[in-house]
Amino acid sequence: MVLKFFKTGYLAVKNAFSKTGSLLGNKLRNLFHNPIDEETLEHLEEILYEADLGVKTAMELTEKIKGYHKENSALKPNEYIDKLKEEVIGFLGTGIHELAEAPKDKGPTVILFIGVNGAGKTGSVAKISHLLVKEGKKVLVAAADTFRAGAIDQLEVWAGRLGLDIVRGKPGSDPSAVAFDAITAGKARGCDYILIDTAGRLQNKTHLMQELEKIKRTCNKVIPEAPHEILLILDANTGQNGLDQALIFRQYTPITGLVVTKLDGTAKGGIVIGAQRELGIPIKFISFGEGEEDIKPFETREFVDALFD
Repeated sequence: MVLKFFKTGYLAVKNAFSKTGSLLGNKLRNLFHNPIDEETLEHLEEILYEADLGVKTAMELTEKIKGYHKENSALKPNEYIDKLKEEVIGFLGTGIHELAEAPKDKGPTVILFIGVNGAGKTGSVAKISHLLVKEGKKVLVAAADTFRAGAIDQLEVWAGRLGLDIVRGKPGSDPSAVAFDAITAGKARGCDYILIDTAGRLQNKTHLMQELEKIKRTCNKVIPEAPHEILLILDANTGQNGLDQALIFRQYTPITGLVVTKLDGTAKGGIVIGAQRELGIPIKFISFGEGEEDIKPFETREFVDALFD
């Protein structure tokens, strides 16, 4: 079973990219107004790489444009951009990657949120909880980032604002114990979803691996199929560093989806394309602000249109 979210539309994404999206589109239009030669195409690859699409994707798209130019050298600037958009949509696919939903007799659905500190985990827990509540789901959140008192307090503030049930531990307590208490409470209260915030320290990778494994085992003991989703939160501003972080996390735990955050800042947006292509993990949500409404399920076509406009 999957959960179907309301679509929030193209304008929300377009507004998020009001600076960075138009910057990329303008660069490409200016480039394609020049005669198309080897120098132009080298510059195209540079523009795409600088937009955080990744080396592999930038090279492949440049080769595709070379081919289109050989077939029809009279293409207009916007037609070259349309060809780029078509290729990117082909890379990413047009399906919407929805959240899994546990069967009623085997729930609640448990979602584990992982990622480095500062990537936006706690805010993502709150925003996705808000989407679920709008869909009529009963949600409980768990403040299992017990290594940062600020994270616990932040999630408690969100829970109060959004009317969510919350289970929290004391700072420094065992995160897996918080997860156990949350799932047990969620089952007893008839919750549909339990969203668990976790710590994100990468300084000690062995400790991180052990902690995540322990939380996962705890979830599985209470509900055999849990966690049903493991979402990695990726800060769009970190570019290639963010992809490197994702590779570290994937060494230690399977990841079912990505949530790309902070697309309203200086982020170039192309990281969304690079992340899905280079990591092979579906983008499930993109986030572009501080409010509870500033998140939406990832839809390829509207994202690509907004990014290249």
